[in-house]
Amino acid sequence: MVAEAVRQVTYIQAINEAIRQEMERDENVIVMGEDIAGGGDREDKQDAWGGPMRLTKGLVGQFGRERIRDTPISEAGFIGAGVGAAASGLRPVVDLMYVGFYGVCADQITNNAAKIHYMFGGKVTIPLTIMTGTGAGTNSAAQHSETLYSIFTHFPGLKCVAPSDPYTAKGLMTAAIRDNDPVIVFNNRQLMGISFEVDVPEDLYEVEIGKARVVQEGEDVTLVGISYTTNTCLDAAQELEDQGYSVEVVDLLSLSPMDDETIIESVKKTRKVVIVDEDYPRCSIASDISALVAEEAFDYLDAPPRRLNAPHAPVPYSRPLEALFVPNKDMVVDAALEVLE
Repeated sequence: MVAEAVRQVTYIQAINEAIRQEMERDENVIVMGEDIAGGGDREDKQDAWGGPMRLTKGLVGQFGRERIRDTPISEAGFIGAGVGAAASGLRPVVDLMYVGFYGVCADQITNNAAKIHYMFGGKVTIPLTIMTGTGAGTNSAAQHSETLYSIFTHFPGLKCVAPSDPYTAKGLMTAAIRDNDPVIVFNNRQLMGISFEVDVPEDLYEVEIGKARVVQEGEDVTLVGISYTTNTCLDAAQELEDQGYSVEVVDLLSLSPMDDETIIESVKKTRKVVIVDEDYPRCSIASDISALVAEEAFDYLDAPPRRLNAPHAPVPYSRPLEALFVPNKDMVVDAALEVLE
């Protein structure tokens, strides 16, 4: 019996395919942002850009400039336009480029997108998808390299997801576009340069928002990864298993709502946990998970929860310093051994 061929696409292609297929399925899906089409009004330069990560490349040629809209350099303006478009019946996908730009449009996200459904008594929905780039490691300096997802999880009314590979990128992006609440999709830029051995179906599918997944089962310690750090956890798990340990790896995927049950069940089984989070340490997702474990699974723990974050410092531009900024495999292995021994 011949095994079916695995369909592999890049992270960028997976996001692009999700947007394309949802635009084909639903004429109310539109895309807006800076340089997502390119070329201004010049027809010969229509597809000159596709956003800084090429996530929207090729879409303007298929759907035209009414549905693929380049915007002025005003995050407050086009995020606000996205909120208004969602409130009026469209399903906008808005490219915020880099999460560090949230400061200039925070009011539109946290005061409008997050609250309108509640303040209008449920009569108005905001089916808005915001995709934004996160992560250090690409030599982009302090303002373009942050991983600030924990800020958004603080606000009720926002859903926040962080894919870890092309399969989850396509599925979560599809789910976000179809969701009637505002969803922020955090795309780590280092993932866009990795080759993945994962099958990405060409057909439409969703990855459920609010659910984590156990990507590797084990008995001795739980490693919780978020987006890029899930891959770091898998690399560390391999080294730890070479040393004789059985390692479970949980891929968080959804930051808000968060899958508390999967985390707690894993910790109850292994009795030890290391949470690997690229965000700054104060008020981080790692801190939230550590508190959850301490409150809900304290009697099962054989060691305190261990948080592994980036330093409480701006992301350095220096390549040698930046390489030490993001939690790496050796850091995860050392942290796991601390709780194991």
